[in-house]
Amino acid sequence: MKQAALDKTPKKLKNPSDIQVRFRTGLVYTVVTVVCVLAGNIPMLLMLMAVAGICAGEFFYMLRSDAKLPNEMLGIVAAVLYPPSVYFYGLTGAFLVNLALLLALLVWYVFWTRARIPDVGVSFFGAAYTGLLLCGLVVIRQSLGNPWGGVLVLLIFLSVWANDSFAYLVGCRFGKHKLAPRTSPNKSWEGFLAGLVGSMAFWCVMTLVPGVTMGIPMALLFGLICGLMSVLGDLAESRIKRNSGFKDSGTIMPGHGGLLDRCDSLFLAAVTSAILLVAGGCIPYVIM
Repeated sequence: MKQAALDKTPKKLKNPSDIQVRFRTGLVYTVVTVVCVLAGNIPMLLMLMAVAGICAGEFFYMLRSDAKLPNEMLGIVAAVLYPPSVYFYGLTGAFLVNLALLLALLVWYVFWTRARIPDVGVSFFGAAYTGLLLCGLVVIRQSLGNPWGGVLVLLIFLSVWANDSFAYLVGCRFGKHKLAPRTSPNKSWEGFLAGLVGSMAFWCVMTLVPGVTMGIPMALLFGLICGLMSVLGDLAESRIKRNSGFKDSGTIMPGHGGLLDRCDSLFLAAVTSAILLVAGGCIPYVIM
């Protein structure tokens, strides 16, 4: 029966192209993200914890190939704890996780003679990079409550995805001038500019969300800044992979590589969005 079913399967489904695999994986990732973000605070919190833990694991795996010896257990645990700490205790929670991580790493450094100061630094950076930066989405989600907090966070995701997608599509079709050939040779200035336009467009949509006090000029400016941060995050991860000798950070997402490859643009954009929206008086800062 299995063979009969296989024989009836269209050839394009049995042997999907790279674009098809990339599209299907991206669709699953997008659906899961949208459902978790809109379902409520706890589903989104659990999603962010999972993303932080997986991305931290991929980050430390790559760094081990770059002659580093990070403490993966402490780094991954801290990355996972950042989002719930901010959700339940605000900035105080993030400070407590920072302090606990630093103390644990210092004890590890003192009593494990193979550990070096660069290993301590890499362990701390990896946790903060993959966990702490995502806490900006927690702050935004809490600022407006349900359902509009979730809608605002979703628009942040969409702005990042639009940045990546516009840059990829326009770069493939019209890209002629390399943006950063030594770090990411496939990126072009044409794609870079198109990505910024996509980011700014979704930030303009945010002005329509109830509870958000932001005009179009401010939205364009904030969209531009977050678009730049998205590109910086992407290039930073590309530099890490190049230094470590990796093409992809993992294999969890066929067609995309690792989850870190998919979320690299999100980290800086998440924390930058929270800072801009709160500091700009666009949303209230709610401390749970």
